[in-house]
Amino acid sequence: MARPSAGHCAPAELAGVVERNIEALLSRRAREERRRPREVRAADLITAFAGSMRFVYLHLVVYGAWVLVNLPWSPWRFDRQFIVLGTAASIEAIFLSTFILISQNRMTALADKRADLDLQVSLLAEHEVTRLIRLVSAVAERLGVEESRSPELGELKRDVRPEAVLDTLEAAAARARPGSEPGEGAGRGGAGPR
Repeated sequence: MARPSAGHCAPAELAGVVERNIEALLSRRAREERRRPREVRAADLITAFAGSMRFVYLHLVVYGAWVLVNLPWSPWRFDRQFIVLGTAASIEAIFLSTFILISQNRMTALADKRADLDLQVSLLAEHEVTRLIRLVSAVAERLGVEESRSPELGELKRDVRPEAVLDTLEAAAARARPGSEPGEGAGRGGAGPR
């Protein structure tokens, strides 16, 4: 049986890795869902319902019936019908916006955790790639490969310092802001991203 060439994963191997990662992520998500407090689950359910067409239809029926019942010729009409309707709608809006904010705060916290994970994986990948470049460059030098003398390799062999990248990004953002002074927001420790 022929083995896949170097650099190519067999479909079964790739599927196994992908499947393992998917299962790990799904089990982690299920654990986090089970740990949510009852109040947060209730807020998420209310937010999900408020963001559905059933909610719109329910409001069309309730508010439509309210308006029809309180038309001038209706026998069920009472004096302050639209004041009560406005008050009810305002109270509903207050509670719905609170539930939505609770759900958004939870989703923001989850997004922050995922962004942190992405950053850690990216930093690890960058570190591994830098080490590979050093190794391959050393092998190429030893074999006398002309490309090993490329000036770009020196830059690529250096580890990325995340704090230097962030400082450079902040300095660039400060320079791009209207009205900022030329030296304002310059990074500490200055060097570029590598």
